[in-house]
Amino acid sequence: MARGCWGVPAVLALCAAAWSCAPGLALELERDQPFRVPPGWAHAGRVDPRQPVQLTFALRQRGTARLARLVQAVSDPRSPRYGQYLSLEQLRDLVQPSAATLMTVLKWLQGHGVEDCWSVTTLDFLECYLPASTAERLLPGAEFHRYVQGQQSLVRSPLPYTVPAELAEHLDFVGGLHRFPTERKAVSRARKEPQLAPQLARASFHLGVTPAVLRQRYNMTGGDVGLLPNNSQACAQFLEQYFHQADLAEFMQLFGSGFAHRTQVDRVVGRQGRGKAGLEASLDVEYIMSTGANVSTWVFSNPGRHESQEPFLAWLVLLSNMSSVPWVHSVSYGDDEDSLSYAYMERVNTELMKAAARGLTILFASGDDGAGCRREHSGNHTFRPSFPASSPYVTTVGGTSFKNPFLVTEEVTDYISGGGFSNVFPMPEYQAAAVGRFLRSASKLPPSSYYNSSGRAYPDLAALSDNYWVVTNRIPLPWVSGTSASTPVVAGMVALINDRRLQRGLPPLGFLNPALYQLQKQGLGDAFYDVIQGCHLSCLDGTVQGQGFCATPAWDPVTGWGTPNFPRLLRALGPR
Repeated sequence: MARGCWGVPAVLALCAAAWSCAPGLALELERDQPFRVPPGWAHAGRVDPRQPVQLTFALRQRGTARLARLVQAVSDPRSPRYGQYLSLEQLRDLVQPSAATLMTVLKWLQGHGVEDCWSVTTLDFLECYLPASTAERLLPGAEFHRYVQGQQSLVRSPLPYTVPAELAEHLDFVGGLHRFPTERKAVSRARKEPQLAPQLARASFHLGVTPAVLRQRYNMTGGDVGLLPNNSQACAQFLEQYFHQADLAEFMQLFGSGFAHRTQVDRVVGRQGRGKAGLEASLDVEYIMSTGANVSTWVFSNPGRHESQEPFLAWLVLLSNMSSVPWVHSVSYGDDEDSLSYAYMERVNTELMKAAARGLTILFASGDDGAGCRREHSGNHTFRPSFPASSPYVTTVGGTSFKNPFLVTEEVTDYISGGGFSNVFPMPEYQAAAVGRFLRSASKLPPSSYYNSSGRAYPDLAALSDNYWVVTNRIPLPWVSGTSASTPVVAGMVALINDRRLQRGLPPLGFLNPALYQLQKQGLGDAFYDVIQGCHLSCLDGTVQGQGFCATPAWDPVTGWGTPNFPRLLRALGPR
């Protein structure tokens, strides 16, 4: 990140020195942010007042309404501006905070002796290091404590923070105080069947999902590989999750004989630890690189460089500071909407809009809790939507299983596939017709009190999420499952379609959803295998009895539009 004069123009720093802020009331920026210590984390007491903490100040942006209109124009194939994406510098000119915002925030920080700060290219984030005692004076109410889980240590404030009233209009939130990192977790559903490495030549009968099985099911040939050096894809990893290059090489040796592929990640952004490989990280890298085969691949590794850092927020900040990034990103990260403040979710949503304006395709796992379940204060249950899966500016990927677990057959719902309706974000126009049809035609719906039928509905599409083979720590491991498996598979296919588009001089796909939701109306619905069997899980109560939504013809909130039929999807979205 830019250093020196905090990465903001020198004239503003000079002006800030003369800016005065009259003392006044203190306001909470995130009054609705609950503080929840996740299971497994233990409180270890107050931190030393001299303990350095890292805080991220999300400065209020300008031009967000114009940004939303621009994203709609560049993402809709019917628009004359389709594919005319912004550079990072053009994006900065659109969203950078006002001079008043920059000066007010800088003066406030300088007044407390906070000088070790970095900005980003878009000028809408400041990251600062400061002693805990200074942070507590800067943000009255905050009180920094340490929490530990095994070898991991985090510094968080269990108490809400405030800012001076005159700062409230200039800041969206301050990161690094309340939220604990969470992540979609791949799990191994161990079975009693023999766990022999499968023979790849005969993919019709199989002992688990491999690249050959995926290619057979989704009609991908050995020729469906990347060819261009200027195409790229990425996956983002959080917490203490690392992949090993040796695992990737062994995975490709075992499972990559049928197609051209790479055995090395081209770039790691962030720090790769020296510990054991993580199952999640291995799964992400191995399947984005075997589906998006031969495409240059990056890994964003954000384990939390500092105890007070929020790894997911750090990834978003990084995107705002890199002018050249991969076109496609697979992210297996999520949290319950009700565990996050409205201000935080709104700002993250704007960051995802910024990515869409640049032509980036961001895919998120829909989650592994079905519709989810939450008990309200009244004692009633409701479904529990997940974020950022519920953002209108990402493409969310659900999960399926083979109807016969040992044959390449049609797919049914994987009961864990996350899906539902946001309680925060209204339904975007691009999906209103499809979701309306589902709500009108579904033979059985949960009671309306369980979900917000006017909210953003997800997922948008799906892929197999059950019984994958993964190599981790040099060991082939079977029966790995979760939507964190389906998401990199879809991401790899999008990267291959981008490859064909770039070969023909066309722009990359960018934000996918407006195009996806038009395919059926255009007579291109065969780009997906419609999944029409199965339901996902939800509240185990007397009313819904553990059942959430069920798959139906066309779009549904369990598997979206269904799973990719690659050659037809390529025909629909690629060069014509």
